[in-house]
Amino acid sequence: MCGEEKMLDCLIKNGTVVDGTGQKPFIADIGIQGGRITHIGHINEAAKETMDATGLWITPGFVDLHTHYDGQVTWDECFTPSIYHGVTTVVMGNCGVGFAPKRPGAEDDLIKLMEGVEDIPGAALHEGIVWNWESFPQYMNALAASPRSLDFLVQVPHDPLRMYVMKERALAHEAATKQDIEQMRSLLREALEAGAVGFSTGRSDNHRTSEGKDTPAANASHEELTGLAQAFQGLSHGVIQMVSDYNLLKGPSEFDAEFDLVEAMATASGKALSLTWLQRDPGGEQFVRIQERVDQAVSKGLLLFMQTAARGIGVLNGLDASFHPFMGFPSYKEVAHLPLANRAEALRDPSRKARILSEKSERLAGDGSSIPPLVDILLAKIDMISGRMFPLEATLNYEPSVMESFLVRAKQKGVTPLEVIYDHLSAGNGDGLIYFPIFNYNEGNLDTVRKMLDHPRALSGLSDAGAHVGTVCDASFTTFMLTHWVQGRNKDTLPLETVIEMLTRRNANYLGLKDRGVLAVGMRADINAIDPQKLSVGLPQLVRDLPAGGKRFLQKAEGYVATWVAGQQVQRQGEITSARPGNLVRMS
Repeated sequence: MCGEEKMLDCLIKNGTVVDGTGQKPFIADIGIQGGRITHIGHINEAAKETMDATGLWITPGFVDLHTHYDGQVTWDECFTPSIYHGVTTVVMGNCGVGFAPKRPGAEDDLIKLMEGVEDIPGAALHEGIVWNWESFPQYMNALAASPRSLDFLVQVPHDPLRMYVMKERALAHEAATKQDIEQMRSLLREALEAGAVGFSTGRSDNHRTSEGKDTPAANASHEELTGLAQAFQGLSHGVIQMVSDYNLLKGPSEFDAEFDLVEAMATASGKALSLTWLQRDPGGEQFVRIQERVDQAVSKGLLLFMQTAARGIGVLNGLDASFHPFMGFPSYKEVAHLPLANRAEALRDPSRKARILSEKSERLAGDGSSIPPLVDILLAKIDMISGRMFPLEATLNYEPSVMESFLVRAKQKGVTPLEVIYDHLSAGNGDGLIYFPIFNYNEGNLDTVRKMLDHPRALSGLSDAGAHVGTVCDASFTTFMLTHWVQGRNKDTLPLETVIEMLTRRNANYLGLKDRGVLAVGMRADINAIDPQKLSVGLPQLVRDLPAGGKRFLQKAEGYVATWVAGQQVQRQGEITSARPGNLVRMS
């Protein structure tokens, strides 16, 4: 037996290694010492801990490019629920929203921004965040001071940067002056030199503050955005993340003007830029135009990528969720304050049911509301869209057919779709949920998503982990990629090695992370051991575990036997361990 000084920290025996490179799986042992992979192959050395991984997939830890843990990171060391889904590295600060830089006294405005755009309860943010920073490097230092389960990277969000420099003028959506742009660029450069991984900006009409206002940087000029992009020049690292509506419904010229801005930012920065890629409805052809423009830009040498979801992008509706079809009905509002079970019982009263079903929803968006206009548009067409609304059963089917929809169920019963939805939500204790994929589901299936995932510039992203806590729980995207696209679909599946490469090396390479993403000697021991026979995504549950009693959807997984970060097990059989090897990753 080797001496103690040469003993491996951990030995994973006989696993099916899916190494992240895209090559076929193979059987091998993996040795870990000092947080790194030291051996791959047939290993006879002694180890302090040995796992028999026969029949298990052994993969690199997953890299989630698109999270909104900017507030949660200050009170949650473990990044739940991402830790339950094989993720070992997360990237925060997406879509232009975040909490730094911050002038003293601006905390409320930043909370209103995050609460509105990302559906994170303001009360939870007020109680949970300790505001011990002003500049972005100070924010990074504050986050780095506490141990974490997972590694994390931060991007500089455009809105707080603009608010810090322009103060009230930013909230009034004034155009940035040349001096404003120079100051913002200087602060962005300072943050990048301190190790921030990149810069993000959001230009979507669906993003509103909790007061119903446009986000401060939503209409930033070409000069402002390209001026900020110049902050990357001469640096060896950096990425840009951008979300935009592209306004295709307003005409091709609007779309092309917005995409010209995307190319101008990529050109000015000289760095990789990723943009949100989805199929909208209406305007479903937009995703094709985005692909065409990206392909053209890449052929000219620009580093453009498209962040792609694993499934439909939409919302969970429920009486206790942030949204449901009856929230704007006057007679529903009379009982909205009741505890859930009592509310469901009240809704089952025949006279109340008849009264509600005879009413129309009052307008929800605007007038100081954070609810986006899209909600009112959808509620006005509830009979039409009910063909894309499905009961979320325990089987958790994220690719249901129209035959399972409330529209078809209503036709079968000879009633209106709204009545079938009403009966579903008011049944039992009122905890029934509705799955409503708004985007990526125009054809009633995920065939379009399959095409997206097959594109060489597609990045697995858009999980929004930590955000939209009362409407979605898409932190489970990583697990869904395996259960649906590898194991569960009847047609057009993806090879296991392709999906693992997307979740690991491809995202790591995009970020410029050279020490993770593949299983190879010398790389960080960020590793998952997965039982493919038990792998599954759990049913979303509304829990009240946020500060100030805030509620969120929490969705766990089965089948993750163990997850290692830097050689330490942070998760074992679905339970979080006491190990905290994670850190802020500073790029250089």
